[in-house]
Amino acid sequence: EVVDGRGPAGKVPGLVMDGLEAGDVALLENLRFNKREERNDLGFARKLASLADIYVNDAFGTAHRAHASTEGVASHLPAVAGLLMARELEMLGSCLESPDNPVVAVIGGAKVSDKIAVLSHLASKVDTVLVGGGMVTAFLAAAGHMDANPEDFAEIEVARSLLKDSEARILIPTDVVTASEFTEDAEPITSSLSGIAEGSLVLDIGPDTSTSYADVISKAKTVIWNGPMGVFEWSSFAAGTIAVAHAIAANADCVSVVGGGSTAEAVGSLGLRDQITHVSTGGGASLEFLEGKTLPGVAALMDEANEIPQSTD
Repeated sequence: EVVDGRGPAGKVPGLVMDGLEAGDVALLENLRFNKREERNDLGFARKLASLADIYVNDAFGTAHRAHASTEGVASHLPAVAGLLMARELEMLGSCLESPDNPVVAVIGGAKVSDKIAVLSHLASKVDTVLVGGGMVTAFLAAAGHMDANPEDFAEIEVARSLLKDSEARILIPTDVVTASEFTEDAEPITSSLSGIAEGSLVLDIGPDTSTSYADVISKAKTVIWNGPMGVFEWSSFAAGTIAVAHAIAANADCVSVVGGGSTAEAVGSLGLRDQITHVSTGGGASLEFLEGKTLPGVAALMDEANEIPQSTD
């Protein structure tokens, strides 16, 4: 039986909990409706803790948030990871700390600034980084293949630094799909790097790049993918993402981990989830994990060595 405990915490849920029998489940209202949840309010966390004997966090997708229900409550109860949380940590952790080589990271995204931390961290952990997405523009400008927009100087300098100083081999596209405007019905133009028209927008990697990226992926033993290769929601600019997804799915000899909401959506829409070792449920959480950050919701959990007291009933 599932009991509806109206109200995020307090008197009514408490009464509901008191009436539960073995095997019953009480479902609370969305905790973020209460302002104290996102503030990680101590009193609110204590109220949540008063409703239970043990805290199990199985929401990896919120583990990067220091909220009352993800971090605060764990200070007042024995706190452990659920099965999904444990699986996420095992798969992401093993890819970074004890992977089979060679390790390939496929990183897309709209801006270099969105992926600076993950690019920098992965560059010391993997053998090869394949760059895609909107941030390709900054990398091509850094490599002298496109004119630099003054507004993008900061991102271009970051890209230049990564190309120059990274321990990993960073590969950028050799051809791209461009358009004159950012609209779904814009005409797609496949261009070599020397043929990119002034003012063009790079909206996908090109077919030659897709082929070369697929070749690198086919030889990998571990693949980490975060971020689509282009504007995959628009069919004219989805080919790069589709090619990478199929290349990863086709490599049955590798451990493949896909993270990020858009990337997981792409894999799902292509019907390839069953051919990927692990599709992460975390968007921001998986990204921050790949950046090397400690997730508050994970840090709050007990060490595996600690045991939860067992009932003697």
